[in-house]
Amino acid sequence: MDITEKKIKINDVDLASLLGYNDQFLSVIESRFDASIAVRGDTIIVRGEPSEIKMIEKTFGELRYILQRKGSISVEDVNSVLLFAMPSFTENKAHSKDAPSMNSVILYGKKEAIKPRNKNQAEMYRKVLENDLVFAIGPAGTGKTYLAVAIALAALKNNEVSRIVLSRPAVEAGESLGFLPGDLSEKVDPYLRPLLDAISDMVSAEKLKSMSEKRIIEIVPLAYMRGRTLSNSFIILDEAQNATITQMKMFLTRLGKNSKAIVTGDVTQIDLPNKKLSGLGDAEKVLHGIPGIEFTYFDKSDVVRHKLVSDIINAYDKSEIEKEKYRMSKYQNNISEPVNQSIIKE
Repeated sequence: MDITEKKIKINDVDLASLLGYNDQFLSVIESRFDASIAVRGDTIIVRGEPSEIKMIEKTFGELRYILQRKGSISVEDVNSVLLFAMPSFTENKAHSKDAPSMNSVILYGKKEAIKPRNKNQAEMYRKVLENDLVFAIGPAGTGKTYLAVAIALAALKNNEVSRIVLSRPAVEAGESLGFLPGDLSEKVDPYLRPLLDAISDMVSAEKLKSMSEKRIIEIVPLAYMRGRTLSNSFIILDEAQNATITQMKMFLTRLGKNSKAIVTGDVTQIDLPNKKLSGLGDAEKVLHGIPGIEFTYFDKSDVVRHKLVSDIINAYDKSEIEKEKYRMSKYQNNISEPVNQSIIKE
């Protein structure tokens, strides 16, 4: 990938007006490109592929003209200029919604185009495009989280949302969060790391850092979602089987105006003390049939990780079946044993 740097000096208009209050306009522009944009004094520094740098330079040029002519610019002006600067991108977006399939490009990552890798992934993609809330349920390795992150980043780049919020329950699988070393950020980092890994595969480290600092992308523990209303956002709840019923209800009611959400999880990997309290399993029963909410189910045949992952899942499933057979046979033997009458007489 050919990465170059371009410095755009701004000395003919007020830079603060060009970038917007709290860099609002700059955030909108940056979210549409893979290139990173930084401001140093009166200079805008753009780093990325030459084709994107050219479009960004064109965008700022048009906005400077509008600012000089009108004396101010708005978010609508920024979006209009972006449509003018990126016509091919708008065409791709419209095409992807016509008939999403395994050949549909969701997002261009750092190394390759990201597409659905099997029938159920294509089905999940279609349901997300058509609905505001989609549950993706299935075993590890089926690409649920990775696909969800790609769809969210595509929505951000298409200017359908203004930020992405990714969340996970910080539930321990055999270890106590309180005894882990470090401050709160360091304690929860291991639980949020898989989400960060997925994003890092699609966005450069420099770009991710910039978007995180501007809160365009947030990665937060589920407990920290309470009390928030997330409008114009794409929200992902990962490992949802470890959310309690109360937490699931809390998360789902965070949805604000013009927001979408994807909930992913594996009901066979519940780490809660009482597995019956899983919010994911409860949501399956409570929310089925509501317009705007869809469920996509994955199975072992959808595993897209290393080929051994599918074999490992099969081996554990077989082991669980054998254990259940043993428990049932032992139970039946116990209830069929005759009562020892001599014990009763004593």
